Amino acid sequence: MLLQSASTPASPPASPCPEASAARRYPGNPSRHVVGRTVTDVSPKQLVPRLADRGEYLASEASFYRVLRAAGQLAHRGPAKQPTPRPKAEHTATRSCQVWSWDITYLKGPVKGCFLYLYLVVDVFSRRIMGWRVHEEESSAHAATLIRDSWHEAGSPEGLVLHSDNGGPMKGATMLATLQWLGVAPSFSRPRVSDDNAFSEALFRTLKYRPSFPQRAFASAQDAKAWVTRFVAWYNTEHRHSAIRFVTPEARHFGLDVSLLAQRHQVYLRARARHPERWSRDTRDWTPAGPVRLNPSPEAQELKHIG
Repeated sequence: MLLQSASTPASPPASPCPEASAARRYPGNPSRHVVGRTVTDVSPKQLVPRLADRGEYLASEASFYRVLRAAGQLAHRGPAKQPTPRPKAEHTATRSCQVWSWDITYLKGPVKGCFLYLYLVVDVFSRRIMGWRVHEEESSAHAATLIRDSWHEAGSPEGLVLHSDNGGPMKGATMLATLQWLGVAPSFSRPRVSDDNAFSEALFRTLKYRPSFPQRAFASAQDAKAWVTRFVAWYNTEHRHSAIRFVTPEARHFGLDVSLLAQRHQVYLRARARHPERWSRDTRDWTPAGPVRLNPSPEAQELKHIG
């Protein structure tokens, strides 16, 4: 964004832009004063302090930018590539094994300053942990092995989408070749956006805030694997997940939540029949949770809120 020298016209043409009109009416219009003072080809951020060093004040940076905007001189310039907006990777899961999310998190290792790496895959629809590994390094080969084994154990689902961030193991050649061979469609978060992989991040928070999570480092990789084994068993089969009507991920994954939630509904109906005076409205909603959206658009979020 540069200020270019040019002769000031005697009578500026009319402009439909209100800011341009206001700038012409303003007696201290910076575009008139800078011309002819050899202060050209610099941005307002550079221009304002330079003028201050000369003992002059014409206008604030915001005023200079308003004048530039009115003159149509705020277009991207320079050799740097203009930032390209990237849309969110939006996916909707209506059943299990349709959209998976995976990521890697650090675990404190036996050597100070060194870490173990927990690779973890979660089904977006059911929240069930589909696979995990603990390794001593981040590797695209380790990631590819985990995804391949998890895919086989899930029955080789077709049309699967695998979402992740933009880390090296996620976009490595070995990983991408494995996904292509399996027929799994890769999906990636936007660069430098921290909340595009929310399902994996939420799972890692649940993991690290468990009361049994060690406050000190794991003694070894085997020690870490033993703890993660217990956590996965608890999470999949005992943990009532708040986002899926407080059923376990295992029940949701295999369709057992429908009968379980219907049973809860009957319990509440019988309770209201025994003591109707305690119920001013309908009983609690125990209908199964619907489709799950990964990175929903604002429009989809508004529709969900209205519904």
